[in-house]
Amino acid sequence: MKTKLKNFKAQKSNVCLLLCVMMLVFTSCKPHVSLNGASIPVEAKTVSVGFFTNNTSLGAPSLSQRFTEKLRDVVSQQTSLALMKANGDLQFEGYIATYDVAPIAIQSTDQASMNRLTISVYVKYSNKFEASKNFEQTFSRFADFKTSENISAKEPELVQEIYRQLTEDIFNKAFNNW
Repeated sequence: MKTKLKNFKAQKSNVCLLLCVMMLVFTSCKPHVSLNGASIPVEAKTVSVGFFTNNTSLGAPSLSQRFTEKLRDVVSQQTSLALMKANGDLQFEGYIATYDVAPIAIQSTDQASMNRLTISVYVKYSNKFEASKNFEQTFSRFADFKTSENISAKEPELVQEIYRQLTEDIFNKAFNNW
């Protein structure tokens, strides 16, 4: 009977020790909310995406509005953060820096067979809770199209694809540490 009592006390103390170690480990970890692989500080409740102005001399006047809305949509769809007009816990701001169409593939007759539309966006990201995650960076993406295609007719499709890639890159940099 005494042996059983000693074994029970030993098991009880081992369980208590294990629980203490587990509590120590879990309380020393900094919690983050993770949605779709995104790492967001648990304290963060809001995000703001400022209007991205068009600092280029080319492109449609709607470039700024379309990019700003696309980034807002991506952030609101892939996080549970409340979208604010300004002063969010996490903030995006910037401008469209480059909108350029250039030939990329030359045929034997010294004419281009393909053109490339390149768009670059400068982004400043601020995280009120983790300053080490702040960044200022220019993101650039492009899409190719045939010279025979009219840029005016093809532009909406090209811009949509470039914006999808740019906003994915920006989201990953801000929330997935890429």
